[in-house]
Amino acid sequence: MEAIKQLTPFLSVIGQVQPADMASVASSGFLTVINNRPDDEGEGQPSNAEIAAAAQALGLQYHYLPVIAGQISDQNVSDFAQLLAQVKGPVLAFCRTGTRSTSLWALSEAHHLDSSAILATAKTVGYDLTGLVPRLQQRWTEQVCVPDAAQAAKSNRYDVLVVGGGAAGCSVTASLLRRDANLRIGVIDPSEAHYYQPGWTMVGAGVFTRSQTERAMQLCIPEKAQWIRAAVTGFLPEQNTVVLEDGRQLAYRTLIVCPGLKLHWDAIKGLRETLGKNGVTSNYVLELAPYTWQLVQNLRKGRAIFTQPPMPIKCAGAPQKALYMSADWWLKQGVLDAIDTEFCTAGGALFGVADFVPTLMTYIEKYKTQLNFHHDLVEVDGPAGKAWFKITDAEGQQQRIEKSFNLLHVVPPQRAPRFIRESVLANPEGWLEVHNDTLRHARYGNIFGLGDVCSTPNAKTAAAVRKQAPVVAENILAVLAGRGVRAVYDGYGACPLVVERGKAVLAEFGYGGKLLPTFPLEPRTARRFAWLLKARCMPTIYFDMMLKGREWLAKPQLLDHEPQAPVAEQACDFEAGKKE
Repeated sequence: MEAIKQLTPFLSVIGQVQPADMASVASSGFLTVINNRPDDEGEGQPSNAEIAAAAQALGLQYHYLPVIAGQISDQNVSDFAQLLAQVKGPVLAFCRTGTRSTSLWALSEAHHLDSSAILATAKTVGYDLTGLVPRLQQRWTEQVCVPDAAQAAKSNRYDVLVVGGGAAGCSVTASLLRRDANLRIGVIDPSEAHYYQPGWTMVGAGVFTRSQTERAMQLCIPEKAQWIRAAVTGFLPEQNTVVLEDGRQLAYRTLIVCPGLKLHWDAIKGLRETLGKNGVTSNYVLELAPYTWQLVQNLRKGRAIFTQPPMPIKCAGAPQKALYMSADWWLKQGVLDAIDTEFCTAGGALFGVADFVPTLMTYIEKYKTQLNFHHDLVEVDGPAGKAWFKITDAEGQQQRIEKSFNLLHVVPPQRAPRFIRESVLANPEGWLEVHNDTLRHARYGNIFGLGDVCSTPNAKTAAAVRKQAPVVAENILAVLAGRGVRAVYDGYGACPLVVERGKAVLAEFGYGGKLLPTFPLEPRTARRFAWLLKARCMPTIYFDMMLKGREWLAKPQLLDHEPQAPVAEQACDFEAGKKE
């Protein structure tokens, strides 16, 4: 098999592959294969059906999108772009030499990526696309117009309007102002408080206090930005306008949408009525996390059930972290043998990245936990101490079962806020529709998104936001300057899986579950170092670095630039930054 050539963190290309090559493709971490070569184009060429069968046998998604050499049509480009927006990545596209696949990528991204970055990226991996320059320039001129600075001043537009003042909104605002302190930025959020949500698991385990995870919103939004204390109800992207709940309309040159997601408590019958009492709790609500800790301390015998709903959810490791920290406490108190612990997940695996499952399974066994896959919580009767689950078997057959409990830790289904789901900015599933690499909206060139609300197939964690914010900041400045964007996001997410008091697994990964460890340590091992990072350092890193725009170990990757500096070099950058 030829060498694979990476264009972006989401897409790579290669020349003709053989059915036998699919094993190497799968082992390299790709989830989807796209065939851009028509059948019978050359002698000895394996058929599409043969390659498809080999790919699908290994669990790869496979798509046939044939393109005639030298005749790439606008429809071909549109079909390729739509396919990339729908499939799971990382993606490997191939044709005879890889040129057609690279050209399809270039033309599909030309409406929003900097053309010089496209050409340089292609050249870096061995493809000369200078013949496409006229078409690239034509597609660029068709992009959405961004109001200029003079127009903004006359119409009282914001250079950047940010919807949401959470981790994503504050971080990206700080990153922008560190790059250009003269930007006129408005941050729209009605909340008076700002929360470090990853710390709520630790509150539920008695490690953090509530006060360690919350601060006044006015202390978190950068001083040079204007805090607009209001709620958004709609968008008018053709008019570059956001509509507020009180009827006001705010104009922008560029828009960043990052309001987070919403917990859908009502999707589980009877749950809302019993939350916070009858042994029913959830660390996904700060007010309930102390109740979790109270229940854990008081339980001496009985059954404790911990649930996880269908994906996507924020911090997919949090449901089982609640289990591990509770069971660790019961073990140390000598009562675990009298408590039956169960983990009921709607999914088919303990964790979405297979590399970490063996380590986590040792703790499932240590705590003698019954692991139940394809168990989706659908109803709760708190006073009766009963919960009902919908179970789906391998054939798709469903049944409903009842379980009794003394403690029930619930994680509800989650979705985008209603004003996003019902807007023109949403994809069919209701999430903000952005490009996986650049985080630019798929249809509106001066709109970007980051954080939990996005359609990107990455882990919804604060660590993901830490890497996304600099990417969006770089690309916003490019759009304001009338250039194409070139900063790309590799799907990075991190989850410090606390498995006992004093140890955690620092799970860091990107698109397709590719391991992306920050430190030169075996990432699948539970370590005290990871625990100290989570328990002692993370709140400070969050409030005093991430929300202040300090991008230590988070510098954005640019399409035609060298990759991010090594850890040691960035550590030096951080030390220098502290002296500013």
